[in-house]
Amino acid sequence: MSGDPENSEHPEPPERAATTARADEFLAGLRDWLAIPSIGVDPAHPGDVARSAAWLAEARRADGWPDVRVWDEGPAPPAVYAHWPSADPDAPVVLVYGHHDVQPVDPVERWTRPPFEPTLVGEELFGRGASDDKGQVAMHLLGVRAHLAATGRTTPAVTLKLFVEGEEEGGSPHIARTLADHGPELDCDLVVFTDTPLYSREAPTVCTGQRGVYGAEVVLTGGATDVHSGRAGGSIPNPATALARLVAALHDEDGRVQLPGFYDHVVLPTDVERADYASLPFDEQVWLTNSGRARGLSGESGWSTLERVWVRPTAEVNGLVAGYTGPGLKTVVPADARVKLSFRLVPGQRPEHVAEALREFVDAHTPEGLRAEIVSRGDGVPPYAVDVAHPAVGAVRDALEGAFGKPVRFSRTGGSGPAAVLHETLRVPVVYFGVALPDDNIHAPDERVVVPLLLSGAEALAVLWRTLPERLASGEPPA
Repeated sequence: MSGDPENSEHPEPPERAATTARADEFLAGLRDWLAIPSIGVDPAHPGDVARSAAWLAEARRADGWPDVRVWDEGPAPPAVYAHWPSADPDAPVVLVYGHHDVQPVDPVERWTRPPFEPTLVGEELFGRGASDDKGQVAMHLLGVRAHLAATGRTTPAVTLKLFVEGEEEGGSPHIARTLADHGPELDCDLVVFTDTPLYSREAPTVCTGQRGVYGAEVVLTGGATDVHSGRAGGSIPNPATALARLVAALHDEDGRVQLPGFYDHVVLPTDVERADYASLPFDEQVWLTNSGRARGLSGESGWSTLERVWVRPTAEVNGLVAGYTGPGLKTVVPADARVKLSFRLVPGQRPEHVAEALREFVDAHTPEGLRAEIVSRGDGVPPYAVDVAHPAVGAVRDALEGAFGKPVRFSRTGGSGPAAVLHETLRVPVVYFGVALPDDNIHAPDERVVVPLLLSGAEALAVLWRTLPERLASGEPPA
């Protein structure tokens, strides 16, 4: 308030004032966008994915972006590209990545409110896509507007490009082709990847990496049909027993994965990162509750829980089926047995190398008389981690600290995304900028986003665009 001595001594940052002034309009627009059921993996919704892309494109044009296009030439669902050149000839070029497709809503009966009728309850906005990822993409719309208003500029201080795809929830199967087809348009100096969470509202963090993933199904086959166990049991190999032994051999007593060479090229986090992880508040009971009400912690020896899910590779059994599983007892030796596996990968590992190691492991654990088949579930997703000493990481962290008014530490996320593909194709660093929360119920009923976090994120983005050119030019690392 004007004339208030305290406010006169500590005036509100211009980016905050610019963000606050546009908050109501921002929220109304986001609710309109969330009402579009852009479920990319559902063949019943291609028209809705196209409508979602059209909404975003029009919103960009309304905000003054001079070059906005919808890429709908296929085979990927429609993506949105936008370009706003800076008037400064030496300005860095920054590509913002996000996605506008959303997860299916099943089981819909578990939603407290209709998933595509966005509902504001206090500070929380409920609806599919509110956190993952429409809310965070819309945050960028507001951030650019706040940046221009706070600085009085008519163009951003950085040349901004936007790439918002429509198939991330399906694993981005065509992103490499899209990047190759549109290489000149996507050429940049830096990627800002917006699809990650904070550690918590009380302990904000900047993500510095995501794990990769490789998935496969292993099938052990004996005969052509199930056989009566009284007639043949004990005389032929049992695929279910062999598969149980194979799965049991997947880890040693310390929880380490036993695929040959699995850890050979693993890149460890820095001491700075591990110190930050250790300093984050961690409540074991809360973690267990949020992990499906698990009854206890487990994992690789010598690493904390956060390190196990952020910076260590894993092997998980996702499903295991063999023989008769109906009511009662059916005494058979099953003809086959199968297990679905997924491996989360960390920097230094590659999906194709893990696929080779899995083949070697399965061959070594398949008894004579059984045939082993491995079916890979796609090519997998490589892991990625940015160098925490990169000046852009410091600029992101400082901008978030100013907006949140709290220290911001480093974290990672155990999930996967196309950051590595962006990095390897565009040959530039990828930094993360996200303000979602781990308990936003993404991919689950009652997804929500905390609106003040989106507003703080937009404020931080407005600061980032103003400060990034100088930080990159000076090469100044994080404090």
